[in-house]
Amino acid sequence: MPINIEKNELNISNEDFSKLIDNSFKDNQQYEKKIIKGNVVSITKDNVIIDVGLKSEGKIPTAEFNRMGKEAEIKIGDTIEVFLDNLDDNNGEIRLSREKAVKQASWNELEKCFKSGKKISGIPFNKVKGGLSVDLNGVTAFLPGSQIDNKPIKNLNELLNKSIELVILKMDKLRGNIVVSRKAIIEEERKEARDELISNIKEGSQIKGTVKNLTDYGAFVDLGGMDGLVHITDITWGRINHPSDFLKIGEEINTVVLKFDEEKKRLSLGIKQLTLDPWESISKNYEVGKEYSGVVSAITDYGAFVKLDKDVEGLIHSQDLSWTKKNIHASKILNINDEIKTKILEIDDEKKRISLGLKQCKENPWDQIKDKFKIGDIFESEIVNIVDFGIFVKVLDEIDGMVHISDLTWEENYEKVLSNYSKGKMIKVKILEIDIEKERISLGIKQLKESPLEKMKGNFPKNSQVTCEILSINEEGLTVKIDEQNNGFISKVNLAKDKNEQKVERFAVGEKIDSVVISFDTKKNLINLSIKQKEIIEEKEALSQFGSSDSGASLGDILGKVLKPKE
Repeated sequence: MPINIEKNELNISNEDFSKLIDNSFKDNQQYEKKIIKGNVVSITKDNVIIDVGLKSEGKIPTAEFNRMGKEAEIKIGDTIEVFLDNLDDNNGEIRLSREKAVKQASWNELEKCFKSGKKISGIPFNKVKGGLSVDLNGVTAFLPGSQIDNKPIKNLNELLNKSIELVILKMDKLRGNIVVSRKAIIEEERKEARDELISNIKEGSQIKGTVKNLTDYGAFVDLGGMDGLVHITDITWGRINHPSDFLKIGEEINTVVLKFDEEKKRLSLGIKQLTLDPWESISKNYEVGKEYSGVVSAITDYGAFVKLDKDVEGLIHSQDLSWTKKNIHASKILNINDEIKTKILEIDDEKKRISLGLKQCKENPWDQIKDKFKIGDIFESEIVNIVDFGIFVKVLDEIDGMVHISDLTWEENYEKVLSNYSKGKMIKVKILEIDIEKERISLGIKQLKESPLEKMKGNFPKNSQVTCEILSINEEGLTVKIDEQNNGFISKVNLAKDKNEQKVERFAVGEKIDSVVISFDTKKNLINLSIKQKEIIEEKEALSQFGSSDSGASLGDILGKVLKPKE
């Protein structure tokens, strides 16, 4: 403490007085760069005046008492710790610091906590790149984003200005750096909770937990120390497309332990096992062959699921949706949440499946077909659809017949003729075939008229002779014109009886030749002709008329007689 006395009062020499003053300053200098206590004697807008018992009072800026933007909570008469920075600055004043005192005291305490691993409290006050700035009682530390929690946090603002527990990972007093972790505490707490949970867990135990994550195959549940998985098939007795149909993230639920693998620390949980299996009462509530009302719960590529009760579902396979529309997608007939009537076709206790039928609730319209129609019937009806390979015509309300493109016309330009038809147009058709087993009716339009081929057969009987004109020649043979409506074809092998004469080079376009009818090409509407057959027929006629094989006359002699010009 200072000694404020006059020299004459002590009655000592100048030398002794100087020594006394020097000793006084030495005693005071021992407090420099250290924390000392002082009393608040005055508070102004800008400064706080502190008496520390030295030669004069010191002042500290009021801002040093404000932490994180809050006003200083200090009043006159308070005893506080301050840092003595300098006994005599350039202005001859004592320089004090409240901030340094707080930091010095905090550093000292933080070093002890760092060495012992003790938890500390801090207040995050600002978001910075890669994490948060945290106030540790006057010392700023860095909390990395990876050390905030053991799971991602969507909104870091929720942690700001709230006291949280931390541990120090690293500190460098020289550089003033401190790195802290909240995650380490959370993981330690979870480890303790997990160890306690594992020691008490057993199959069949009921545990409360919080839905942590949802995947396509199930839900992960946080049990407070470890996670467990509820497989999608163990969520409910009924069928669901995704766990989110039944659960929400953050929702607290009750579960039962189904299996625990101690070695892998893997826990399988169930929710539906907390209630009775509805399948146990299926045989009491449902009967094959009876009709039941239900609600369409899902539509798939292979049919539709119908909920008959809260946890009881059945499947209407695509083939059981309609008597008339084969392999139709269920979405074309049904919608989700539709209330419908179905018939139970099968109950499989082993696989726990119920097969339902929609079409079975109605009479099969194919049973009426034979009573109302027969092959050869002609009737007029509406075109209901047009496709590349033909047109569909309504036969009954739920049954359509098909006119194949090849049955539209006797001509070859099917595609051109198909473009003349339109959906909704009324046309006449003839029934060509009724196949009840395959549920198919074949219709025809060209059959309403006589086939050109039939006309050909009537006008050109087999083996009848025709004179024709060559239209074109290729390696296969000759295309010929018989009359204005009919063409024919003479293949290479039918050009002559003698193989040496079977050459297309012998003929020319425009040349007229004689041949006979041998067959009819129904697909191409052509008459197949033969010069070779004509020669064979002529030989037979000559032999029968002018001789036999026993007469001794040669074939040349006989043909000479036959072909000899009349005089």
